[in-house]
Amino acid sequence: MEFPNFSLPFAGELDPDNRWIALVRLVPWELADEIYRESLCGDFGAPALTSRVALGALLIKERLRLTDRETVEAIRENPYLQFFIGKEEFTQTPPFDASLMVGFRKRFGEEGLSRIGKAVALAALQETDANSEPADDDTPHDDTPPTAENGQQTSSSVEAADHSQNRGQLIVDATCAPADIRYPTDVSLLNEARDKTEELIDELHAPLLGKQPRPRTYRVKARRAFVAFVRRKKPKRNVVRRAIRGQLGFLQRNLKFLDRLLETPGALPLPQLSRRQYKNLLVCREVCRQQLQMYETKTHRVDDRIVSLSQPHVRPIKRGKAGRDTEFGAKLSISVTGGFSFLDRLSWDNYNESLDLVGQIEAYRE
Repeated sequence: MEFPNFSLPFAGELDPDNRWIALVRLVPWELADEIYRESLCGDFGAPALTSRVALGALLIKERLRLTDRETVEAIRENPYLQFFIGKEEFTQTPPFDASLMVGFRKRFGEEGLSRIGKAVALAALQETDANSEPADDDTPHDDTPPTAENGQQTSSSVEAADHSQNRGQLIVDATCAPADIRYPTDVSLLNEARDKTEELIDELHAPLLGKQPRPRTYRVKARRAFVAFVRRKKPKRNVVRRAIRGQLGFLQRNLKFLDRLLETPGALPLPQLSRRQYKNLLVCREVCRQQLQMYETKTHRVDDRIVSLSQPHVRPIKRGKAGRDTEFGAKLSISVTGGFSFLDRLSWDNYNESLDLVGQIEAYRE
């Protein structure tokens, strides 16, 4: 990589030993361009930014642990970062809008970024092996396995030769990346679902104002019952069940009114709801079904349990760590090789990480 022509306004020069210039030599830009172009349309839409700008911005964001806006601001201020994303000269103009970072992540995808990460790790490990110097007391040895009198290698020598090729260290572990959600309780989830269904009732009934009375939802009474419950420091089990039963009754009543409004002529039709409102309707129905099932069976477990209405894909993960038995987020299986971390598996549902061990070892040996 040559960079002497990278012009700076103060007639300076870039340091060839800078970490960002060293990273430029490791990143497989050609592979990144191949992955990036797979999601582009060649004859439609506005011209896209180059793959080096997209991948470089993502690497800068993760390496410096910045937000999207801070990443754009850091690139605008730093000539090394501008060279890293492929700029030919320093400029004070922002390279792109911060909202484009979302598109960069979508175009590379999880599989594409995994391929790029492996290529970077291989390049770094090869460079480390090339730069490593032998010890002073090392003497050349004949690595040819000993042979028997008939000229054939013995089985023990072959096993020793294969064993001598093993080297390095592999660290494997599973963890949970906690999602940014409020700690879920059954009563709070039902109260939030009740609030959202009341908003949907008001939205669907809006065209009927002055023509038909609005359905009676008892929202004030339901809110007072919830506030009275949360004020208790350590409610007993029967108090919790009574609060769940009450919020379930309010939520079921609201869902019945929603069904009636959807069948009422003159009310707002279902296709007129926004995407977010329609999603809330489906999530609230599922939360009601799950909570009713757990209430009737007197259990606290149900398949695909929803713990957040805004992020219904989040699942409880049992980890057994000190201080907390359950975390809420994505479960990750990670292997560390030579200082590089590889994401081997990511799932929002719980799983047994021991099933990934053989594949992780085979990938490391490869």
